[in-house]
Amino acid sequence: MNYWLMKSEPDVYSIADLRRDKFSIWDGVRNYQARNFMREMSLDDLVFFYHSNTKIPGIVGLARVVETGIADPTQFDVNSEYYDAKSQLDAPRWQTVRVEFVEEFANLISLDELKAKFSADELLVVRKGNRLSVMPISESAAQKILKLR
Repeated sequence: MNYWLMKSEPDVYSIADLRRDKFSIWDGVRNYQARNFMREMSLDDLVFFYHSNTKIPGIVGLARVVETGIADPTQFDVNSEYYDAKSQLDAPRWQTVRVEFVEEFANLISLDELKAKFSADELLVVRKGNRLSVMPISESAAQKILKLR
């Protein structure tokens, strides 16, 4: 099993939304490195759900990858802000995954707390200037995060 961190702004899609919906595709990612990380995901990988662009950003829960290799439908929707005119149905540029809700943490693990416990080499999200919405997490870092919840 691999571990990942996926960011979402809570006013766009929150852990509460995923809890309500039970499953969701992770659409709208338009960064090639983040897309490539999603291409590396496997079934049953665990995802740390991170609320970004909020007063106190941090990890708020867990999700699990339940489907991989999905063509992101927003790339073909001309009404979507994520529409990509260069993407073709027979050769989509943007893939995504479907995740299922696993757990909402009783307390947020704040970015400040993560910075205090991890170096930038251990956990990419604490690296200054890191804006990736999807990133891998080592097993050792994942186990440390799980102990913080």
